[in-house]
Amino acid sequence: MAQIQQSGTPINLSSSGTVSLTACSLLGYHVNSTSGGTLVFRNGGSTGTALNAATTPVQGFNAFPAYCPSGAYVTISGTIDITVFVAAG
Repeated sequence: MAQIQQSGTPINLSSSGTVSLTACSLLGYHVNSTSGGTLVFRNGGSTGTALNAATTPVQGFNAFPAYCPSGAYVTISGTIDITVFVAAG
């Protein structure tokens, strides 16, 4: 049976940064505001494996379910304010 995670820790970012230093599950992110900003989520640090191509997200909640065994990092370009929701392990 699949495990379902419905809530996570909110982490607010407006520039590139670490979401988690340890294994985690990304649940999604909420775009609070943007003017053409882009996102790239990575497994690991700033040079980790990209989980998506540069994405210009829409305002509001965007599901992004992904397991990151080496931690998670997001590269932000342009102007964007997001809240990433992440669950430990």
